[in-house]
Amino acid sequence: MNDREQLIQQLLKDLDARTTGAIRFLAGHTSRRSFLGKMGMFMAGMGAFPLLPVQREANAQGITARSQVNGVADIVELGDPQECEYWRYCGMSGTLCTCCGGSNTQCPAGSQTATVAWVGTCHNPADGRDYLISYNDCCGKTSCGSCGCSRGEGDKPVYFPSKSNSVLWCFGSTSHAYHCTLALVIGHGDSNSMR
Repeated sequence: MNDREQLIQQLLKDLDARTTGAIRFLAGHTSRRSFLGKMGMFMAGMGAFPLLPVQREANAQGITARSQVNGVADIVELGDPQECEYWRYCGMSGTLCTCCGGSNTQCPAGSQTATVAWVGTCHNPADGRDYLISYNDCCGKTSCGSCGCSRGEGDKPVYFPSKSNSVLWCFGSTSHAYHCTLALVIGHGDSNSMR
């Protein structure tokens, strides 16, 4: 055997010894229930991993300046923003911020925009175009309880969280208390197949 093979053999022996020691330590200091509980918490925490890229992408795009994003400005609006049938609310599930002292683009005073959101593609009948809509929850106050809306057109199951409206989206906020939901136009959906 040459020096390289001896080095590899020694590394494998060391790895085996450390792994065996760690497993014996774990077995001697934890019960099965404790281990299963911790493993369950770890697996439940892994469910939040798909949300992380959504948050990083939202921060990278600077979605806070919502008047003109991705070349979308001065959209022709048709309908009453305080009604659930308003065109922007095709993927909405929650309370309309327009009925709670806010608007489609700003949370009411005393609440803050969540850093994660779900998205949908809605058709604007005024100009005949499809737009990509970001639904951001406003958090930090109790629900205002008026103008509830649940349309969910194109909603996906919870295992695809960035397109599901069935998730509490107040992650990354100082409070997880839900207040209302914004409907922000973030781009043209004409070239998307997200519907």
